[in-house]
Amino acid sequence: MSRRLLTILMLAFVIAGGCAFLVYRLVGNRVSASRPVNTTHLVAAAADIKIGTVLTPASLTTIEIAGPAPKGAILKPEDAVNRGVISELYQGEPILESRLAAPGSGGGLAATIPQGMRACAVKVDEVVGVAGFVTPGMRVDVLVSGNPPGPQVNTDGQHVVTLLQNIGVLSAGTDIQKDAEGKPQQVQVVNLLVTPEQAETLSLATGGQNRIQLVLRNPLDNTVSAVPGTAMANVFSGPTVVAAPHRVAAPRPAPKAPQPFSIEIYNGSKKSEQKLATPEGKQ
Repeated sequence: MSRRLLTILMLAFVIAGGCAFLVYRLVGNRVSASRPVNTTHLVAAAADIKIGTVLTPASLTTIEIAGPAPKGAILKPEDAVNRGVISELYQGEPILESRLAAPGSGGGLAATIPQGMRACAVKVDEVVGVAGFVTPGMRVDVLVSGNPPGPQVNTDGQHVVTLLQNIGVLSAGTDIQKDAEGKPQQVQVVNLLVTPEQAETLSLATGGQNRIQLVLRNPLDNTVSAVPGTAMANVFSGPTVVAAPHRVAAPRPAPKAPQPFSIEIYNGSKKSEQKLATPEGKQ
C-alpha cells in the first residue's frame, strides 16, 4: 500500500470519528432536554412579611422548584393561613413550619414566645439600649446598678452586678407613655425572653432608683461567667500595688584560716622539717 493511500485513509478515519462525536453530543442534549424534570409546588410569601403577622390567603403565593421539597416546607396554602409569623419572611421565600407559630396561637409578639418562657419589657434609653443596636435575635447581658440595702450604702457606695446573662431579645421599639406632667413622650422598650424566675428577678431590679444596662454579646457565645460585681469605692481606689517581698541575705560563711605548709630539708644524710606560714596567714 502506498504512503499516499495510507494518509488518505487516516484522514478519513479522523473525520468520521469527529462527526460521530458531534452527532452523539447533539442527540444526547436533545434526549436530556426532552426528559421530564420532577418539580414540586411550594407555598411562598407573596410579599415581605414582618414578625407577628397573621397569614392570610392574600399574603401567600405558590412557586415551583426542581427536585423534592425542603424539609418542613408547606405544600398547601390552607396549612399556613391564620398562623402567626415568628421570623421575618421575604417575597418569594418558601414558607417553612419553623418560621410559623403553632396553629391556633394567633399572631403578634405572643406567638413568638416559646412554651415555658416569658416576654419581659424593659424601658431603656439610647445609651442603655446600646445606641439602637439591640435588635430582635440579639443576645444581651443585663446589668443593674444602684444602692443596695444595708450598711453597704454608707461604705462602698453604688454597686453594679450582672443580673442575667445570655438573654434573647424578642423585640425593640418605641412606646408612647406620659411623663410626670401628663405629657406624652416616646420611651424605648426592649422585650427580653426570660424564664418565669428571671422575670421576677428582672421586675424587682427595675424598681426604685436602680438603673438597667444592656450589654451586647456574641450570639455564638453561650458561656455564663461568674461575675462578682463591683462597687463605686473599688472604681476610684486605683490600681492595686503589690509590694515586693523583703528578702534577707543569707550570712556568708567565715573564711577558713590558712593552713601552714612544711618543707623537708636534706643536708647530707641529715633530714630536717620546717613549717612555714602562707602569705595570707602573715597578713
